[in-house]
Amino acid sequence: MRRSGSIFASIALSLTLAACVGGSTDTSAEDKERLKVYVLDKAPEDMPVKLGVNFDGKVTLLGAKITPAGVAKAGTQVKVTMYWRADKKLEAGWNLFTHVLDGSGERILNIDNVGPLREWKGDKQVLSPSQWEPGKVYVDEQDFTVPNNLRTDKIQFTTGIWRENDRLKIIGGPADRENRGIVATISTGAPATPATPEPSTRVPALRVNKLDKGVKLTLDGKLDEPAWASAPSTGPFVDVRNGKPAAGFPVSGSVKLLWDEQNLYLGFDVKDPDIVSGFDKKQKDPHLWTKDTVEIMVDPDGDGDNKDYYEIQVNPEGLVFDSQFDDYNSPKKDPDGPFGHQEWEAKLKSGIVVNGTLDKPGDKDEGYVVELAIPWKSFGKAKAAPPKIGDIWRMNFYAMQENNGVAWSAILGQGNFHRASRFGRVMFADKDFVPPVPFGAPGAAPMLLAPPPPPPGPSGSAPPGAMPRLRVAPGIIRTPPPIVPPPPQQPPP
Repeated sequence: MRRSGSIFASIALSLTLAACVGGSTDTSAEDKERLKVYVLDKAPEDMPVKLGVNFDGKVTLLGAKITPAGVAKAGTQVKVTMYWRADKKLEAGWNLFTHVLDGSGERILNIDNVGPLREWKGDKQVLSPSQWEPGKVYVDEQDFTVPNNLRTDKIQFTTGIWRENDRLKIIGGPADRENRGIVATISTGAPATPATPEPSTRVPALRVNKLDKGVKLTLDGKLDEPAWASAPSTGPFVDVRNGKPAAGFPVSGSVKLLWDEQNLYLGFDVKDPDIVSGFDKKQKDPHLWTKDTVEIMVDPDGDGDNKDYYEIQVNPEGLVFDSQFDDYNSPKKDPDGPFGHQEWEAKLKSGIVVNGTLDKPGDKDEGYVVELAIPWKSFGKAKAAPPKIGDIWRMNFYAMQENNGVAWSAILGQGNFHRASRFGRVMFADKDFVPPVPFGAPGAAPMLLAPPPPPPGPSGSAPPGAMPRLRVAPGIIRTPPPIVPPPPQQPPP
C-alpha cells in the first residue's frame, strides 16, 4: 500500500451528517387513482411507430406516437406518447430518462422528469418502472419544445431506464451504444450546421501560467507561498448535475493550479463540516470515494474522447489511488475490479492539512487542504509531457463524499464523473504567451454540449466498486496538532 507524504494539523470542531439512499417502491393510493388512465391491459393496435426495444428482458418499449408527425421546426411543441410493457418486476430505484439529441449525436435537451408518470416525488418518479406490474402497459406522455437556437436538420428522441450510475441494458430493438432506445428521428427543416452552445453549457476554461525559474513549492498543505497567492483558481465547485451553485451539498471546494518542467501542482481547499476517513490501512482496496476525498481526472490529449485518460484520488488522511483507462470506464471488471490499469502509479507527492478531526462526528470540522505535485513523466500516454506552451489538456476536479460530490465542470447527466467530454479545458502558458484565439471565448474550440438537465439524475464517480485499488506511498510526515480550545458545542442542524 502507498501513502502520500502528508502533514496533519488538527483543530477541534462538529456536525452530524445523515444521508438517505433508496426508498419505497410504493405509489400512493391517491397517485394510483390519478394515474390509472395511463395503465392499460394491452397496447393500442394503431401505434404509428412500432419499436420493440427490449430492456434486459424486463421491460419492452412497444411503440410510440409523435405529434406533429412531420417536420418540427424551431419553437414547435412536440408531444411523444410511448407505450411501455412491464415483463418482469424490477428492483427498487429504477427511473425513466429521455434525451433529445441533435444531428451530431450531442444532447440538446434532458426531459427525464417531464410527464405524468415521471413527476418526481421524494426519491423517485411517481410511477417509475420499479412500481410497474408485470403484464401491464404504461402510457408515458412527454412534451418538449424544439429549441429556437437549433442549427441541425434533425433531432433524435431517445429514452431509457436508469438507477444511480447504471442504465438497464438494451438487448433488442433500435438503440445506441449508450443503452438509449431510439424512439424517433424528427426533421427540423433547419440547415445541417452545428449549434452554438449556450454559455452555461460550455465547459469551463482555465489558463495556468508556468512558475518562474527558480521558484520552488514546499508541499506542506499550507498554500502560503506567493506563487499560490497569484495562482489561477477554478472558483467554487458546482452541482455536477446542472452546473449551478451546490448549496445543498455538505461539502464545497475549489482548486488552484501551477506547473513547471517537472510537475503539475494542485492546491485543493475543501470545506467539510464532518471529515471522514475511517479506513483500515491494511485493508486491500478500500473504497475512498465512499467517504471524503478529492479527485482529479486528466485527459492529456485535450479532445475529450475518453481515450487514454487518468484518475487520481487523495483523501484527507493522505491515502492515494490511481489508475489509467483506455476508454470510458474501460477496462473494468464488475463488481470488484480490476478497474482500468491499476498498475499505473501517479508517483505524486502531497502535503495535507486537516482543519478539524478525522472520524469524529460529534464535533464540527472546517475542512482540509490537499497540496499535490504530480510528475509529468507519470503521464506516459500524453503526446507531450511536460506540455508545450499553449497546449490544452482536459481535466476535471471534484470534492467527494459518499460517492457523490461537487465539480469544477458539471457532468450534466451525461454519464458519471469519468465523462471526458465534460472535463474543463486547461491551457498551459507562461506570462508572455498570447493565444491565437482568446482562450475560453466562443469559437475558441468546438464544444457542442448539452444544456443542464433538471435534477435529479445519475451522478457519482462510478458504479460501486468501479475504482482503482489504493496504494500507499512511503514517507508520510506528521506534525503534532496545535492545541486549540474547542468552540462551544452546537446542536446538529
